[in-house]
Amino acid sequence: MTRKRRRLYIVGGFMLLFATAAALVLAAFEENIVFFYSPTELARIMEQQPIPPERRLRIGGLVVEGSVGRDTDGVTITFRVTDTVEVVPVKFRGLLPDLFREGQGIVAEGNMARDGTFVASEVLAKHDETYMPKEVAEALKAAGQWQGDQE
Repeated sequence: MTRKRRRLYIVGGFMLLFATAAALVLAAFEENIVFFYSPTELARIMEQQPIPPERRLRIGGLVVEGSVGRDTDGVTITFRVTDTVEVVPVKFRGLLPDLFREGQGIVAEGNMARDGTFVASEVLAKHDETYMPKEVAEALKAAGQWQGDQE
């Protein structure tokens, strides 16, 4: 075997090893990617094709005034999230953040149930009076309903 051919095999081997490592990394990322949707985007997607229940996603918006309720088990909380155009019902089993309240911005992570209810596994709330999650602010700006600081 000539030096040129041996060098070609070594470079080819490294390229194959690199491609395999990149494929494994991308496969690992694919399992952990969670997309964010506003209620309007979610409604548009659900019209075209239902989201499979096993697919994780995030939704965000404002908690609708007067929509927060507790189920009889005392642990399950139901509320609605809006971007002032569409509304998504949310069900969450667990403890809500201390700063969670009606009229405030939240981001919830979970899955869509077959009945159109978002089943949240985690709810994130704002941390001070001026903060709104970036995704929620962008969704409200896109809907023309942003009332925060003008940028």
